[in-house]
Amino acid sequence: MGTDDDLPPPTPSLRHLARICDANGIFEHALLDQPRREIGYCTDDAGRLLRVAARLPWDPDSARLTHVALGFLERAHLAEGTFRLRQRPSGEWTDDPPTDDANARALLGLATAAAWSAWPHVRSRALELFDRASAFRSPYPRATAYAALGAADLLAAFPDHPGALRLARDASNLVGPADEDDAWRWPEPRLSYANALLPEAALAVANALGDRRAANDALGQLDWLVNEELLGDHFSFTPVGGRGPNDTRPSFDQQPIEAWAMCEACARAHDLTGDARWADSARRAASWFLGDNDLGLAMFDPATGGGFDGLGCDGVNRNEGAESSMAYVAAMTVLQRIAAQGATAPGEVQPSRPTNALQAASNASSR
Repeated sequence: MGTDDDLPPPTPSLRHLARICDANGIFEHALLDQPRREIGYCTDDAGRLLRVAARLPWDPDSARLTHVALGFLERAHLAEGTFRLRQRPSGEWTDDPPTDDANARALLGLATAAAWSAWPHVRSRALELFDRASAFRSPYPRATAYAALGAADLLAAFPDHPGALRLARDASNLVGPADEDDAWRWPEPRLSYANALLPEAALAVANALGDRRAANDALGQLDWLVNEELLGDHFSFTPVGGRGPNDTRPSFDQQPIEAWAMCEACARAHDLTGDARWADSARRAASWFLGDNDLGLAMFDPATGGGFDGLGCDGVNRNEGAESSMAYVAAMTVLQRIAAQGATAPGEVQPSRPTNALQAASNASSR
């Protein structure tokens, strides 16, 4: 099991995402490496695609995919913070009602494009739509977290953006202080999906608002989650059915979204604190795709650049759907960036960036 640490990580590529994307949008599902066109498109994936493609501007498919995803969200937008959910291949929208997760993922993609896109007209269009949709609020923690991540990323580029500031402040209680004496230090009775998203969003908002206490709480919760999801020297992620405090491991069906969320969360913690243990955790999460998992099987197709849909007890689901493939590309993007930074060995600390009081918070959480 595992990969050779001396080998460079696979180069992230948008070529498979381009294959399962047409002029309308990205197809949600695939049969092996071919898109299942009859199922159509969804807003969740358009938001994800906008974020992933905007962060790879040097890729030859980035411009097309960015424009396709942004155009889809512009057409899907209904009013304020709501977006149509699904579109048929014919171009007709289905009767599915908007969902909070899809609305929030749309906001996250728009914020990423507005802050980071290499193309000025994309930035301006994305910012305009973000402004129109930034009134979105949700009672659901993960939807709130996706939107809050978008607000934090936008504030990094536009520190005084009023809509992003309001959204970040309204999400500032996403993670509360944990009970140090409680073995199950999670705000829910069971882990469910995209679990690392919650502490990552809390950390991002704390950094944007300069809240040291909240940063400390978020780092502590992420540290607990890392240890909860590790099994020996590799991540054994929460499966589709969730996991509670008394459940055994390993358990299946594990989904790429868990590795993606953990990789992004730990990379953000490293960026904001300079603590190389977070870089190590981000590498471990990304390496889940490369075979550092419970079965020792690769979760990507080197021939296409796509990611596989799930890790089951009897092997790999080899369909290369949109979410899974974007998870793989995003994780490899993080892994490549960490490798380029020349992160120090686990246990050493790099010089911190000026990030309010986050270095102090990181030091406090590691005591």
